[in-house]
Amino acid sequence: MEITDLLASEAVVASLKVQSKKQLLQELSERAAKLTGLPERRILEVLTERERLGSTGMGQGIAIPHGRLAGLPKIVGLFVRLEAPIAYEAVDNQPVDLVFLLLAPQDAGADHLKALARVSRLLRNQATCEKLRLAAKPEVLFALLTEKTNGHGAQAA
Repeated sequence: MEITDLLASEAVVASLKVQSKKQLLQELSERAAKLTGLPERRILEVLTERERLGSTGMGQGIAIPHGRLAGLPKIVGLFVRLEAPIAYEAVDNQPVDLVFLLLAPQDAGADHLKALARVSRLLRNQATCEKLRLAAKPEVLFALLTEKTNGHGAQAA
């Protein structure tokens, strides 16, 4: 599974201004509703329910909010770089500024986990995250997020 399978170029936001985790989840839900055609409120409910189980802030300024939705035909990703970091209750208690939303069909099973693992692997790369934080344009962010899939780094040894 590659990032290009999960993320369309129009699903990248270079600078989103939000004040709180709640506002971030609302913005993500609104944008995801436009991408998927599913109700914004349902997406927000799924994301909020998932956050109640434990924060999706994985540390080092990164969050991967995710959930499963009935009626979604395939896994959909949305990447957002925040204008300023926000408190997110991450595992390391650091504010978050890089967010990769993942929505999967209700019955995605292992594919949902593979997508989460793939995004997590990508965003665990410190050099990639530094480049993402410096990029100002959505096209550049998209290229950075998807470049690892072009041969190097994608195959297991």
